[in-house]
Amino acid sequence: MSIFSRKSETPAAAEPVFDAATTAVADITGDYTIDASHSRIGFSARHAMVTTVRGAFKEFEGTAHIDTANPSASHVSLTIKTASIDTGSADRDGHLTSADFFDAGTNPEITFRSTKVEKVDDDTWAITGDLTIAGTTKPVTIAFDETGSAQDPFGNLRVGFEGGTAINRKDWGLTWNAALETGGVLVSEKIKLEFDVSAIKNA
Repeated sequence: MSIFSRKSETPAAAEPVFDAATTAVADITGDYTIDASHSRIGFSARHAMVTTVRGAFKEFEGTAHIDTANPSASHVSLTIKTASIDTGSADRDGHLTSADFFDAGTNPEITFRSTKVEKVDDDTWAITGDLTIAGTTKPVTIAFDETGSAQDPFGNLRVGFEGGTAINRKDWGLTWNAALETGGVLVSEKIKLEFDVSAIKNA
């Protein structure tokens, strides 16, 4: 659901990384709830301009209405618990949830509410919506590729999507940084957002 497609650019001769996707239904139209235990909302940023630090939010919930015949009638809602950020370092996580960055005590949730949904091609969607971080709301567009559908052993119909985009954290007031003696800054302003979503169709 966006202008940014994560389709693989791996040469055709290369071995696929995962098993082939499955298709349980020809039409995925319906109402869905995100299965957080089998989904990931991640991000990455450059640190000291020499390496990439990655993290994810561990607590979130979301819903989606998918209409393949009329994509504009589709909509998505996502709520993330700010304090659930996890970068593998307790000290760094504590700094990120402090007033220098997210100020999780004042802003306990990050939200995304779609305002426009488009179908780019057979399996790519573009979702534009309002992203609210630290009390500031700005529009973003996220591209999603359908990764298949499946009937799981518990009788659930699942659909999968992978997507991503890049944002400038300063647009949401996340301006903390430190200058390096060699030039540049400690934390990049550009942040990549990554979404791996498994959603279960509502009964």
